[in-house]
Amino acid sequence: MAIQKVGVVGFGAMGSGIAQACAQAGFDVTVRDVDQAALDRGFGVVDGSLARLVKAGRATEADAKAARGRIRGTTALGDLKDSDLVIEAALEIIETKREIFAELDRICPPATILASNTSSLPIVEMAAATKRPDRVAGLHFFNPVAVMQLVEIVRALTTSEETVAALREFAERLGKRGIVCKDTPGFVVNRLLVPYLLGAIRALEEGVAAPDEIDDAVKLGLRHPMGPFELLDYTGLDINLHVANVFYDEFKDPSMAAPPLLRRMVAAGHLGRKSGRGFYEYDEKGQRKR
Repeated sequence: MAIQKVGVVGFGAMGSGIAQACAQAGFDVTVRDVDQAALDRGFGVVDGSLARLVKAGRATEADAKAARGRIRGTTALGDLKDSDLVIEAALEIIETKREIFAELDRICPPATILASNTSSLPIVEMAAATKRPDRVAGLHFFNPVAVMQLVEIVRALTTSEETVAALREFAERLGKRGIVCKDTPGFVVNRLLVPYLLGAIRALEEGVAAPDEIDDAVKLGLRHPMGPFELLDYTGLDINLHVANVFYDEFKDPSMAAPPLLRRMVAAGHLGRKSGRGFYEYDEKGQRKR
């Protein structure tokens, strides 16, 4: 079936980016969050992102206005009932996601595809909460969604070829590259990224070099756009700790175990840019202090 109407559950950093990308590609989007305040914050993020695209010459004011007009917000999950595809971008808690998928399964027609934007949790567990496991998959976008060109299409043991094909076409319509991968922790990108980030923290613990020097070494020596500590602070140390714990529980690989420094920084509330302090310090606008 052709996807025309998209539902998004969760209007935070990822949900707002996903909704915006879909709207810019011409899809009608309904976004659900828990209350009006959360919806207002999400629309604020979308408005800011669209304004930046216009300022950079990557979109016209007319295009930005049209995209904004294709997004509507709701606090009722039932308002997603007419969606051809629903993308869940809620908290990274498997019990929460299972509850959402079970409710969406009751609300949406049998043909609706249900997808999760999870970066680490098993898709098959969400599929098992529904009566349509063949139409459940992962659809993992990357932050910021407006800029990042990759989408990981995660095939669970139960996902049908028809569902995978529909999501491939959907990713193409968004102007993104959709790669199909196995339902395993971290999929492709995080499976490679997380041990690298944890290794950088261990190098710091061992006194190999200071954070800024390690970052510069990676940017200048490996041509990465961001160093590991910049990236850790950007994505959130608490998120990285959670993913590391998921990986270690699954694989029992020492390279995926969270270093003590990471655990202590999260316990201290040093979560990165969002808390004002991580491996670096940030001002109230999220700009790194020199």
